[in-house]
Amino acid sequence: MTSSRLDSWKAPGDVLLLSCYELGHQPLNLASPLGFLRRAGFQPEVLDLSVDTLDEARVRETKFVGISVPMHTALRLGAVVARRVRELNVSAHICFYGHYASLNQEYLLQESGLADTCLAGEFEESMVALVESLEEGVEVDRIPLLSGLSFKGVDGGAGLQRLDYPEVAREGLRELKDYAHLQVGEELFLAGAVEATRGCRYLCRHCPIPPVYDRRFFVIPRDVVLDDVSQLVEKGARHITFADPDFLNGPGHVLAVVKEMHERFPALTFDFTTKIEHLLKHASLLPRLKEAGAVFVVSAVESLSDRILGLLDKGHTRRDVCDALKITREAGIVLRPSLVAFTPWTTREDYLDLLDFIEMERLQGQIDPVQLAIRLLIPPGSLLEKEPSLSGILLPLDAANFVYPWVHPDPEMDELYRVISELVETETRAGRAPVEIFDRIAEVVRGKSESEAGPRRPEFADQSAPRLTESWFC
Repeated sequence: MTSSRLDSWKAPGDVLLLSCYELGHQPLNLASPLGFLRRAGFQPEVLDLSVDTLDEARVRETKFVGISVPMHTALRLGAVVARRVRELNVSAHICFYGHYASLNQEYLLQESGLADTCLAGEFEESMVALVESLEEGVEVDRIPLLSGLSFKGVDGGAGLQRLDYPEVAREGLRELKDYAHLQVGEELFLAGAVEATRGCRYLCRHCPIPPVYDRRFFVIPRDVVLDDVSQLVEKGARHITFADPDFLNGPGHVLAVVKEMHERFPALTFDFTTKIEHLLKHASLLPRLKEAGAVFVVSAVESLSDRILGLLDKGHTRRDVCDALKITREAGIVLRPSLVAFTPWTTREDYLDLLDFIEMERLQGQIDPVQLAIRLLIPPGSLLEKEPSLSGILLPLDAANFVYPWVHPDPEMDELYRVISELVETETRAGRAPVEIFDRIAEVVRGKSESEAGPRRPEFADQSAPRLTESWFC
């Protein structure tokens, strides 16, 4: 059944989009749906709660609240925000959108009632259709099936259709100066983030993207990407992060994008993320990316243990990591590994070996210290849920915290994780350089005091390697 239309939802603030955390960038998960909703005639307001406080007056007056949850951290924060929204405005429709909305929809929709709807995958057109239906007074369970829309009792999966992209909308977002900067030595440069592709062709078992996209990936039209880059440059950006899950899933498309970007903005630099496997497969493209402005690449090394890499289905080996370091150095692009340093299968010897490798390859300045304190996250829907070697290790789902907890078979490894996590947090807050924090970690793990460890040899680590001022982790 439907109710009669009461009023329009097109006044400023009738739709409110909230972001809680998006890797220190001006949030794409606000900018993209903002463009779709504006094209449809709505005037959403946006708040990034990583840099702003919740405007309770706005919440009391709004009709639709979209909460962006592309990451586990964002979802944990978003759940707290949703509870407050419910207290302030019981009639507002709350929609969680992003990867973790899909993975945790049972809890969000049914167990907790925090969400009225969830959207995932290529969600923007469905979000517009949802808001239009609600505006017309259509009850959620009477809305015609929308791609990627889930509500209580109905699992709509993830939207996996191609979108008709409008211009990304950045007006109304906080200025770039409020977000992560590119740091090269002592210099800082304004940075922005764009997407050239979405989804991924691969099934790395610890990643939240495969359960949502199931090997699908989508290219964003070149003109849309380049227009967004132009907006960011006009706002002062000197560096662009391509936030694609894997930039080289579509090498022809992204090469065309960066070639034209470099022609328009020759001084603009960029970074991207891709698999070790792709660095090897597309090694011949790296000099062209360097020429177009690439300064560093993030790659999910995760581990140096071939056994663990196999369990995660990463598609590369320890030897491949060595080869990738060689070819990126030859191309003049800094490789910044991301890691899952603590897994249920990681031994103390594995961790020591990782530290030795970092020193041997002089990577102390290329790895954000938080990477040495990352613990494997297993959310609902993870491809690791049924892994046999986790029997007796993986605990029942903690739905309220959006994770399957696990306990290492060696209690000393859980204690080491606790010690390293606290050390990294304390030293980072104190403003220590990554190289210095690495040295402290190495001293603790090897059981040496600072005096026993001897003087550090900074010439063995590039402390000026380009990096973003906020670390990458999820």
